[in-house]
Amino acid sequence: MDFDLTPVFQIGAVGFITAILHTVLKQAGKEDIAHWATLVGFIIVLYMVSHYIGDLFSEVKRVFLFN
Repeated sequence: MDFDLTPVFQIGAVGFITAILHTVLKQAGKEDIAHWATLVGFIIVLYMVSHYIGDLFSEVKRVFLFN
């Protein structure tokens, strides 16, 4: 069985970069921009996860419909 951990590391990297960016902006007194940066990071992760969930559904469909 082939299991790829690349998506997990990509999502973790986006979260890590978002957290650092949020902290730096908050320390600089730019809380509004920090919240927007966090929201953008969250949207990026949601897009990535939705792509992987779509791939999962395609694979399940392929397995059970024998396509």
